[in-house]
Formats: sequence, structure tokens, C-alpha cells
Amino acid sequence: MDIVQLYSISGEKIDPAKIESFELKLKGNLIRPGNSDYEKARKIWNGMIDKYPAIIARCVNVRDVVACVQFAKENDIRVAVKAGGHNVAGNSISDGGLVIDLSGMKNVIVDAEKKTVIAEAGLTLNELDKETQEYNFAVPAGVISTTGIAGLTLGGGFGWLARKHGLTCDNLISAEIVDASGKIVMASAEQNSELFWGIRGGGGNFGIVTSFKFQLYPISEVLGGPIFFEGSKRREVFKFYRDYIKTVPDELSTLFISPTAPPAPFLPESIHGKPLVGIDVCYEGDIKEGEKYLKPLRNFLKPVVDLIQPMPYLARQTLNDPMEPPGFQTYWKSLYFDEFSDEAINQIDTYCNSVTSPLSNLVIHQLGGAIKDIGENETAYTYRSANYILIIASKWVNAAENDLHIHWTRQFWEALKPYSSAATYINFLGNEGDDAVKLAYGEANYSRLVELKNKYDPTNFFKNNQNIKPKNRI
Repeated sequence: MDIVQLYSISGEKIDPAKIESFELKLKGNLIRPGNSDYEKARKIWNGMIDKYPAIIARCVNVRDVVACVQFAKENDIRVAVKAGGHNVAGNSISDGGLVIDLSGMKNVIVDAEKKTVIAEAGLTLNELDKETQEYNFAVPAGVISTTGIAGLTLGGGFGWLARKHGLTCDNLISAEIVDASGKIVMASAEQNSELFWGIRGGGGNFGIVTSFKFQLYPISEVLGGPIFFEGSKRREVFKFYRDYIKTVPDELSTLFISPTAPPAPFLPESIHGKPLVGIDVCYEGDIKEGEKYLKPLRNFLKPVVDLIQPMPYLARQTLNDPMEPPGFQTYWKSLYFDEFSDEAINQIDTYCNSVTSPLSNLVIHQLGGAIKDIGENETAYTYRSANYILIIASKWVNAAENDLHIHWTRQFWEALKPYSSAATYINFLGNEGDDAVKLAYGEANYSRLVELKNKYDPTNFFKNNQNIKPKNRI
């Protein structure tokens, strides 16, 4: 196989001998176009993203990551950093340049006595959950088990346990980071505390996090699953839901979902393809107590199907995976809400009735609880006072239909914007420009993040992300 032609940012061809020397420093593999595993290595969850890196470095340890950063710095090569590859914007891959691929870094060390876990950045939620559930512990993290822990944590991290125990980033104790100079640094409340503040919501702007140390919580069984009603009852269900969740404890987390029923194994074939509205739940605590809190939800209207039941936590974590499979054309928009007025509910119902793709769905995460217990400026993640985050998650198969479905999603979002905070969550943000990134952090946090960027990455080496530009690059 010929050495691939790799170019610097300025357009100068990189000497193939330098690439060979770099490859010899790696314990992992260097993947080039034409290699048997190149096509798989360049693919990510969002099928809309179709890019061709010049080389992909499949790292297996932190020293590999250091070698990648040093090689890219010395040769002025643009980099992208891939972990789980689940981010909707597709920033983990790029055309040309070097992809620093962490997906092979999957070591896990559970300390059951101290209730902590050290997890490398290539792990998915499912891989981490399997290890911690061996000890009947869990990290509060996510609702789709194929999500990577790295991107989830660095952006914030909603999940089934967040109302009781906080966001994933709130349960981060420390992190190992390779900075823009190729130096390995540690970040925690005691060590490089300002950097620690920034990586809890600020994404990959300040370095490559190679491992995370998390707080664990004892959990093995939950009361969970969705209850679905006919799509024609959407307004009625939503208004009930709006009042109902104000009465529930932090142990109960919910999602309001309005899909066309997918051919998921947990749904009867008789309802596949039919418009539905559902409320998905997870209660962490005594099952009998949870049944008491869920009784009003299960009795207020006759459901199409009620799948709420006691289940292992691992089952709860993987139950929704069929709703977000890899490979579809995917475009998301999101908004924070404090409340849903009748007018907002009417708009939601109208647009759900005119959905352009049967694969698209509306998802609303219930927030509050422990998420609100931390101040707006205590981590880079902000908007903690919001009660909901709404996601318009549009998906389709045929790329020729992109304009149609993206237009519907944007119209829907614009119609809801007046009822919301107008801000979005960084992990649900596509490539929407600098103003959207600034709004996602709020003025105070964004200014602080710029100062942090000036210190740790003044040349904007890490820019293939939801970018926080240093002052000299704005």
C-alpha cells in the first residue's frame, strides 16, 4: 500500500518518511485509505457525515495520543478527535488531516470500596455499564447505550439518574488530559481546577481527555419502560404530563416522546408504523414506592401498550437503542424550556402531525432535581435552572431528501423558539455557527471559557469541535 499523501494546513505535502516514523511510535494502528478497515473506521453514527481523513491513528494508550498531538503540531496538520463517534455534528471526523481515534481505549478499573471507577475515553455507555454493574454500581450517564462516555461527559451528560445524582459531568472526580503541547496533565477540584471547571461542559476545546474518574452509585434494578398512547391524544397526554411531573420525586426521571412506532423488539408488531405519544420512565428506588408514583400515569388514559415493569438497570439503559440506530441521515435541533404553555403544546402537536419522515421523533427530557442543585457557573455546563430540554431528532434514509427534512426541523424549531430560552445544549448542537455556541454557554461562562482557551490552546489546535475560539482567533 502506498503511503497516503498527507498535507499540512498550509497545503504543503508531508514527507512520507515522517509518516512512517510517526507510525513506528504508535502501539496502535495507523489506518490509511485503501486499508481493509478504513471504511469502517471513518464511519460515525450520523450517516449524513461522509468524510475521508488522510490517516486515522487508532490509539491504544495515552502515549499514542501524545505521539499524535506531537506529530500534528510539528507538521501543522489539522486534527479531529474521535471517541464514541455519536455526536450529531460529526466533529469527530474530517476530510484530510489526522483523526486521533480513541475508540480502542477501553480499560476500566472499578474501586467498589471507594465507589469510583476509572474509565478510558473509548468506552460506550454500555461497555462502562457492564463493568460497573458487575459490582451493582452505575455512573449517571445517558439514555442510549451506544453513546460514547467521552463526548457525553465533556458536554454535560443527561441520563436516567441525573435528577437524583446530577449530570455525568457533575459526577466526574478527575480526568487525564493530553493538552495542545502534547503534555499529560491531570484535572480535578484540587489540581488544575480551572481546567476541571472547563471540561465539565466545555467539550474537547482544551485537550484530549484520555480517561475519566467517576463517582459510582449503588443500583441494580429499576422500575422503567415506556407507556404509549394513540398519537391523536398528543395534546391531552402532554397537558397531563405537564402537571403530573410536578408531583414526582427526584428518583423518577421521564422522557416525553412522540414517535412513529419503529419496528423495535419491545413494541408489538400491530403498532409498528403508527403515530404514538409516550412517556418513558425510570424510577430508582423501592419498586413498590415507584409503582405508587407511577399509578396516576398508568391510569389516566387507556394506553396502546404499557411496558413499564421492574428490570435490570442494564436493560433500562439499552431499551431505547432501537430508537437511535447508526447510519441514518440525522439532523437535530434543541431548546431549553421552563414551562410548556398551551400554545407551545399546540405548536408541538401541529408539527408532529406534519412530520416529513416516519423515523423522526420529538423527545423531551425532564430536568430539575440534582441538576439544579449546582450553580449555573459552577461548571461550564449552564442552564441548570431549566425544567426541560426538547430535542427535534430528525432521521431519514435517503440523502436526496435532506432539504425536505432539515427544512421541517428548522421550521418546527423556529415555531417553538418564542416559548423557550432560545438556547441549546452543546451535545445536541449541529454545525450552527459561533453565535449558537456562545448562546449554548451563556455570556458569563463563554467569556470564562475563552480565557481558559487562551491559556490551554492559544493557537486553536483543537478546533474540530463546537469551537470556543481564543481571543486572538475571534
